[in-house]
Amino acid sequence: MTRIVLGVGASHSTLMNTHWEETVHKDEAGRFRDALYAARDRIAAARPDTVVLVGSNHFRGFWLDLIPSFTIGVGECVASGESGTPKGPQPVDEELARHVAGSLVEGGRFDVAFSARLQIDHGQSHAIQYLLAGLDVRIVPIVVNVFAPPLPTLARCDALGRAVREAVEAFPGERRVAVIGSGGLSHRLPWPDWRSPDGEDEEFMVRAWLDGRNNWQDYDARRREIIRAARAAINPEFDDAFLAMVEKGELHRITAYTTERLEEAAGNGAQEVRTWLVMAAALGHVPGRRLAYEAVPEWLTGMAVAVIEPENHGRVPA
Repeated sequence: MTRIVLGVGASHSTLMNTHWEETVHKDEAGRFRDALYAARDRIAAARPDTVVLVGSNHFRGFWLDLIPSFTIGVGECVASGESGTPKGPQPVDEELARHVAGSLVEGGRFDVAFSARLQIDHGQSHAIQYLLAGLDVRIVPIVVNVFAPPLPTLARCDALGRAVREAVEAFPGERRVAVIGSGGLSHRLPWPDWRSPDGEDEEFMVRAWLDGRNNWQDYDARRREIIRAARAAINPEFDDAFLAMVEKGELHRITAYTTERLEEAAGNGAQEVRTWLVMAAALGHVPGRRLAYEAVPEWLTGMAVAVIEPENHGRVPA
């Protein structure tokens, strides 16, 4: 019997790797990093065989020539390795991944895209680096479009998580499965709406997103300069309310937000909370536990870690 045994939500930032020494808020950064390691220990203790890894893509695997709402990696998976994150092939549980993709489509729930040669970036590899370090697990990568509007609605992401849960539990093999949602919380990136760029920097970004499939490295230096010049726009009040929903098992309430309202409240980078929502829905929205929340302006982001342990609520047999 296959069961989902743990859920983890965690923010990510490549600036952890590239600008740790320049980070002024060292205490906050250290507490967040410690929480990642604590979550990694919880994953190890749950003994998963496979991790369903839900993340975003920052225009290194998907480009404006093709942007699916949801994509499942069902074959090769290669991490781009930017900014000190893992690089190269990642181990995929192809049997489970293909079962999930097929179940979603054949059940009439989701016409998901799939990739037999998926490229991921730090939207997922940051989690591999910090949450799966040293663990012998395979992954089922799921990429959610959170940066190229029109975005999938939050309600649709919640429905995806529920459908993934059903598909995983219907898998005929024996698996212990953890689910990770990587991204968020509140932050604003200097990234334009690709449909209406305003000014030279925004036009550059859109051109990079359109043309960068085979040469994204050529655009990366200026891209990072633009990001590093951005001013932090963190909303701790939104983040606290979001984490309270996780703790109460009520993250489905976030579906009341439209894409526009979410950006107004917490920045365009907060669209990544869709990955947490998929994760929480896959865990049946049982109450979770906050391990850390730190506002780190140098990383532009409200950084959080939370875990959902369904066996504490009688959902998973010992």
